[in-house]
Amino acid sequence: MSETMKKTVHAAIYDGLADWETGHATAHINRDLWQQHPGTYRVVTVGRTFDPITTLGGNRIVPDLTLADLDPADSAMLILAGSDDWITGELDDFGRKAAEFLQVGTPVAAICGATAGMARQGLFNDRPHTSAVVEFLQAQEAYKGAEHYVDADAVTGGDLISAGPSEPVAFAREIFAKLDLYTPEKLQAWCRLYGESDPEAFFVLMAP
Repeated sequence: MSETMKKTVHAAIYDGLADWETGHATAHINRDLWQQHPGTYRVVTVGRTFDPITTLGGNRIVPDLTLADLDPADSAMLILAGSDDWITGELDDFGRKAAEFLQVGTPVAAICGATAGMARQGLFNDRPHTSAVVEFLQAQEAYKGAEHYVDADAVTGGDLISAGPSEPVAFAREIFAKLDLYTPEKLQAWCRLYGESDPEAFFVLMAP
């Protein structure tokens, strides 16, 4: 499959991004090995501008696309990593874009601080979701969804995936399932390998 024919998964990037939270997901979306549908997806980064950003880990990334030009119709999913700036509202423009995605049925995946951004937009008010703790979301004025909070590593509520800050593997698991990236057997094996260091899972992944 040519690069232009691949479906695009968009990964939002901004200064202070917690780069380890989405690393499992983006790396294995781009990687053809072990996939149910090899070569189906590519990851494209999205920033406010084309200026480089610096992650919390000190890595500089140059965005491929600007937020203003991001159209949910051109995307298979929007992935949002954590950052302290979600808590202050500095990243509310990315949160509003997530709301646009969900309005047209394009999935969104948010982890750690990005769940606060989803709460600020009221996106958790009527669907199952999770975060670090429910109190973290209750600090956001528009959040009215405590009855839908699930104490789990990661949750898919319709088209919105959420996860707490210590769950990058579970976050990736839900993303892969939503994208139909692996067969159920290989997805389970992937989780055992990267989440539990189970060496036997490697051979399941390598099987044709």
